[in-house]
Amino acid sequence: MVLAAGSAACTLKNSGEPTAGQGPASARAGGGSAVLADGSATKVALVPGGAHPYFQPWKSAGADAKKTYRLGGVTFDETAEWDQQKQNNLLSTLAARGYNAFGVFGVSPTDINTTFADLKSQGLAVASLGSCPAGRNEADFCLSTDVELAAYKAAKAAIDAMGGKGTIVHLTGNNVDANTQLRIKGVARAVKESGGKAKLLQTVTDIDKDLQTAQKAVSDLLTAKGKQIQGIVSTAYNPAVAAADAVRSSGSRAKVVAIDDDAKILSSIRQGTVTATVVQNPVGQAKVGAWALALLQTKQCTMRTPGQSVDSGSFVVTKKNVTTYDRARRAKTDRLKKQFADDVLACG
Repeated sequence: MVLAAGSAACTLKNSGEPTAGQGPASARAGGGSAVLADGSATKVALVPGGAHPYFQPWKSAGADAKKTYRLGGVTFDETAEWDQQKQNNLLSTLAARGYNAFGVFGVSPTDINTTFADLKSQGLAVASLGSCPAGRNEADFCLSTDVELAAYKAAKAAIDAMGGKGTIVHLTGNNVDANTQLRIKGVARAVKESGGKAKLLQTVTDIDKDLQTAQKAVSDLLTAKGKQIQGIVSTAYNPAVAAADAVRSSGSRAKVVAIDDDAKILSSIRQGTVTATVVQNPVGQAKVGAWALALLQTKQCTMRTPGQSVDSGSFVVTKKNVTTYDRARRAKTDRLKKQFADDVLACG
C-alpha cells in the first residue's frame, strides 16, 4: 500500500509492559504509533447475527482484549433469532447503554450497511467482523475470513485426497448469503483447475440452520447418491459435523473436508474418518477488532482506506498438524495486529 506523503506507518505497541522507566505502553500516547493511549472510555460490543457455535470464541477473546488494552468494557450479546431488525434493536439498546464501539456480524449482507451507516452517524466506531457486507462496506473496516479462498483450500484438499479425480458434493449455508455465494465460487474454481478430472455432483445449500437440519440433509444425500460420491466438502459448521458423523457411522469411503475445529471434527481427523478441516480465526477477529476499534473510537487513529476488508486467515488442518495448527493461527493474529498498525490505520 502506498502511504500518503509525510505519514509514517504505525509502530506496533500495546503489550502494557513498562518501557525505559516510563509508564506502561498502553497508558502512553505515541506520535505516529498504534499505542492505545487510554482505552478506558471505550466500551466495545461484539454482536453476532444470532446464536451459532462459531462466535463462542468471541467471548473469551473480548474479555482478553478488555484486560490487555484496559478498555472500559467489552460485552458479547446476540439475539435469539437471525433477524436483522432484532439485531438493529439490540444494537440501539447497547448504544443507549453507553457502548461506543461495535464489532458486528450482520444478519443481512445488504441491509447491514444501513445499520452501519446509522451507527457511524452517531459518532460510534464500527467494524464488520466475521462477514463483509455485500457491495461497499459502510463500517470502518471488515475483518473476516476470505471465504472464497477458504472454500477453495477445502475443495483442493478434498480433490488431492481423492487422488486428483472423482466426484464431490459441496455442503454449505444460506443460499442468499453473500458468503455462501463466494464459497460456491471457491469450490467451483478448485474443480475447474482439475481440468475435468474432478466433478461437482451437487451443491446443497440452506442446511446450516441447526445440527438436526444438517444431519437429515447429509443422511438423505448419502442414501440417494452415496455410491457416486468420492469427496464431501463442507463450508458451513453444522453440515461439517453432520458429514463427519455420517461418514463414520455409514462406513462411507468418501473423503470429507470440513470447516472449523469442532471437537468431533478434530477427533475424526485423528481417527482418519475426516481428511481435513479448514479452520478460521474468530479469536483474531474479536481481539484485533476490539483493539483497532478502540484506536478509532479514541480518535488516535483513522482508517487509511475507509471500509477496507482484511482477511483474518484460514488454515488447512490434517492429521499431520492437528496438534499444532493453533500456533499458526496465533501467529496470524499477531501479524494481523501488525498489518493494522503498518498498513490499515493512520495514527497521529
